[in-house]
Amino acid sequence: MKKAIRKTRGGKRPGAGRKPTGVDPTRTFRLSDEFIATVDAWADQQADEPSRSEAIRRLVELGLKAKK
Repeated sequence: MKKAIRKTRGGKRPGAGRKPTGVDPTRTFRLSDEFIATVDAWADQQADEPSRSEAIRRLVELGLKAKK
């Protein structure tokens, strides 16, 4: 039978809590409603209909390649 992990005084048990879901840090920024509508319209025109996050990633990559 496993022994319970004792909680340290005033703290959490080691290993308690939700595990991290991603490896990359989250980035947050504000976009206007018009810009979001434009991104959503672009995503709807794509064959695989990417999510908004994926559409933004693809558009940024396209912009970075066009710069060169």
